[in-house]
Amino acid sequence: MKHRRLLVYLVALAAFLGPFSQTIYVPLIPEVTRELHTTPFLVNFSISIYTIFLALMQMVYGPLTDSIGRRKVMLTGILIYLVATIGCYFSSSIEFLLVCRSLQAIGIAAGSVVAVTVIGDLFEGKDRIQPMGTFQMMVSLGPVLGPVVGGFLSASFDFHMIFIALMCVGFIILAGNFIFLHETKPSTSKKQNFRFLDFLSILQNRIGYTVIGLGFIQYYALYNFLVFLPAIMSERYSLSVEQKGLVFLPLSLGIVVGSFFGGKMRKYNERKVIVYSAFLNVVSLFLFILVSNVSLILLIISISFFGLFLGMSLPVQTALLTQEFQSNRATAIGTYNFFRYMGMSIGPLLGSFLYHLGSYGLVYGFVDAILLLFVILMRKHLIQNKKSLN
Repeated sequence: MKHRRLLVYLVALAAFLGPFSQTIYVPLIPEVTRELHTTPFLVNFSISIYTIFLALMQMVYGPLTDSIGRRKVMLTGILIYLVATIGCYFSSSIEFLLVCRSLQAIGIAAGSVVAVTVIGDLFEGKDRIQPMGTFQMMVSLGPVLGPVVGGFLSASFDFHMIFIALMCVGFIILAGNFIFLHETKPSTSKKQNFRFLDFLSILQNRIGYTVIGLGFIQYYALYNFLVFLPAIMSERYSLSVEQKGLVFLPLSLGIVVGSFFGGKMRKYNERKVIVYSAFLNVVSLFLFILVSNVSLILLIISISFFGLFLGMSLPVQTALLTQEFQSNRATAIGTYNFFRYMGMSIGPLLGSFLYHLGSYGLVYGFVDAILLLFVILMRKHLIQNKKSLN
C-alpha cells in the first residue's frame, strides 16, 4: 500500500490528540475556575472525567474496529471530538464543560485503538516494531506538549483559545485521515459481532495477559512519579513551581528517546526485549528509592532511566500484541489501553493510601516489588515456555 509511512504519522497524530487534549489546559486551571465561577475541584474533575471516558471507550472501540473497520471508526471518532471541542469553546458553565469534555474523550479514544490496529495491518512481523516506535514516540509527546502549548496560549489569550487551537489541529487530522486512510482491515477477515467474551480470551492468552499486565504496572508506576514527585521536590529540595516543571522534562525525554530506540530493535527477540527492559525498570525504580533523598541530580538520572526503559518496551509490547491477535487485534489493543489507563487512575489512589501508611519509600517500594515479581513471571511465560515449546 502506498503512503504507508505517511499513514503511520496521520493515525499517530490522532492518538497524540487524546493525551494532548487531556493536559493542555492544566496551566489554566485558576483562570477556568474564575471564568466559569466554579471550584478548582470541578475544574480538576473535568480532567479526570476525560481520562475515565478515554479508558472506558477503549473497550468499546476495540471490538467495534474489528467488526466494522478502521476508517469508519477513526473518522467518526474524530468528528465526535470536533463537535465536542466546539461545545467546549462555547461553554459558559462548568456543567456544560464537563459534558463536552466527556464527549471529547469518547470521540478521540478511537485514535489510539485504530492507530495501532492500522499499523498492525500495514506491516508484518518485526517490520511493525519501527512504526510502533514512531507511534509511541508521538503519543508520549502528547501529555508533555499539552501544558507547554496551553501555557504559551494563556500568555496572550483566554482559555477559550485553547479549544480553537484543538479544533484547528483536529480538522487537519480529520482531513488527513479522510484523504489518505483507506480501509486496512484484511479482506480475509470475517465481520465479527461485538462480544465481550473476546476480552476474556485475550486475558487468558499467555502473551495477552503478560503484556497487558506489564502495561498496567508500568503506567501505575509512571503516574506515581507524576503525582508524588512535585511533593518530594518541594519537601526535600525546596524547588519552585518552574523548577519542578523542568525536572519532569528528563522523564518525558527518556520515554520519547526510549520509544525511538525501541522501534529500532527489529534484530532482537521481542520477548527478551520486553522482559529485560522491564527488569531495567525495576533497577531504575530501586535506584530512585536509594537516591531520591540524597541528590537531586541522581534523582533526575534515575527517573530518566525509568522513562528510557519504559519507552524502549512500549513499541515492542504493541507489536507483539498485534502479531499474536491477528483476527481481533483492535480488541486486544483496546483491552491493553484500558488497563494502562486503569494503571494511571489506580496508581495515585493506592499510592496516596500507602503514603499515609508509611512514606514515599513504601509507595515506590511496593510498585517496584510488584514489578519485579511480574518480570519473573514474564520471564517464565514468555521466554522459558517458548524454549520448552521449541
